[in-house]
Amino acid sequence: QVQLVESGGGLVQAGGSLRLSCATSRTIFSINTMGWYRQAPGKERELVATITSGGGTNYAGSVKGRFTISRDNAKNTVYLQMNSLKPEDTAVYYCNAYRVVTGLNYHYWGQGTQVTVSS
Repeated sequence: QVQLVESGGGLVQAGGSLRLSCATSRTIFSINTMGWYRQAPGKERELVATITSGGGTNYAGSVKGRFTISRDNAKNTVYLQMNSLKPEDTAVYYCNAYRVVTGLNYHYWGQGTQVTVSS
């Protein structure tokens, strides 16, 4: 079991920045991939960025060059630095942890944090 606690959401003007944090209840090395997803009203949840236990990263095309995912192993925390925010980035952002245990796949989700970008 993995508990995830997100923080850092809020209201920001277009062009501004926010940093989201996701603290995990397990050592981050036991988690295959950590990621951020988002869901805007009336839309499906979509991938924003992921980072593997080996440090490899992946980004959605819409955020590449503006968002950066990183992690602090000592704090078992993953971050999402969001710069040059746009109104279309407005969504609830969810932290995700993906583990493979004895061949079975497990996904864990945080409670979500609201990000609102005003124009």
